[in-house]
Amino acid sequence: MIVRIMGEGQVILADGHLAELNKLDDELLAEMENGDGPGFRRTLQALLTRVRDLGEPLPDDSLEPSELILPSPDATLEEVRELLSDDGLIPG
Repeated sequence: MIVRIMGEGQVILADGHLAELNKLDDELLAEMENGDGPGFRRTLQALLTRVRDLGEPLPDDSLEPSELILPSPDATLEEVRELLSDDGLIPG
């Protein structure tokens, strides 16, 4: 799966990592629903860090279609809310 972090670039991420990332996504969704700004910020950073750690960066000049787009590290709670689907940021 090709994942784009807005403002950073793309990584290739094995589908086997989605279960771990979905746990963080569920936490993020709960924090957003509860209006927990500090918790949201911590969990968003943790999610993006795991994607960076688990993924293999694509070259900067690569223009592959992204299957998943994640917000930038400095995205606000409101900006992330606009990106959410019923499943959160990560489907499944």
